Amino acid sequence: MAAPVIVAVVGPTATGKSDLALDLAEVLGGEVVNADASQLYRGMDIGTAKLAPEERRGIPHHQLDVLEVTDEASVAAYQSASRSDITEIARRDLRPVVVGGSGLYVRAALDVLDIPPTDPAVRARLEAQADALGVEAMAERLRALDPVAMEQIQPNNVRRIVRALEVVELTGRPFSATMPRREFVGPTVVVGLRVGRPELDARIGARVEHMWQAGLLDEVRTLDQLGLRQGRTASRALGYAQALAQLDGTLDEEQAKEQTATLTRRFARRQESWFNADPRIHWLDASAGARDGLLARALEVVRDNGSHG
Repeated sequence: MAAPVIVAVVGPTATGKSDLALDLAEVLGGEVVNADASQLYRGMDIGTAKLAPEERRGIPHHQLDVLEVTDEASVAAYQSASRSDITEIARRDLRPVVVGGSGLYVRAALDVLDIPPTDPAVRARLEAQADALGVEAMAERLRALDPVAMEQIQPNNVRRIVRALEVVELTGRPFSATMPRREFVGPTVVVGLRVGRPELDARIGARVEHMWQAGLLDEVRTLDQLGLRQGRTASRALGYAQALAQLDGTLDEEQAKEQTATLTRRFARRQESWFNADPRIHWLDASAGARDGLLARALEVVRDNGSHG
């Protein structure tokens, strides 16, 4: 018997991915696999809009709360763990439903993707050089070694530039040679959710307001005691960095909320650009006026495309 076709729900933040994934898992007889990097962290709940256990309708969720805030998220580790979950769900003849807006994590779970090695000592040395020389010098170094990679990395993205230089040094191959290609590892249907920009911006603003009203500061105080500031990835997450700044007194509450909303809207634009570049995604309107028929339209996409992935 063939394994159930994987269903994935992707798109920018605040488009309603979690709710649709739940609906699909409920109707199709599936379990959910998270592909949102921030939701990997235990205790990062309010600021990531993580569904509480009582909101999950009894449907098992995987790759939630698997890291401490002091851990650094790893795409390679996530790839191994998420694919293991997907295989196990399918082995039980259930439907794996992958959901998230972290583009690289989605692709790590679903696509043919060779993740090159990493070396903390090499990474630390390159990061120190970036601090000393500046991002422009590191970008020029990468451009000389791997112009194809540099063309695909924003020139101010020092983290990606350092990672590319690390890969070149460790493997002797261009970083661009390890970039993912658009090829699923198994039969997969990807549903993308779109919301018009004015409505999406308004949703993000409302979500940020809700985060503070729901107790984000208290959540961050607790996480701070658990070492949040020592976690390079977790401490920089949207909302968490701003809440820490508010606790430190460098931002007041309105400034913290406004900065969070502004950066989240910018992040949503980047998510749109990332996912729009993938021709395999079947896009659905998830705006307020189109929510009523969304599940039916998503099921139609799965039915029409699930036979061949």
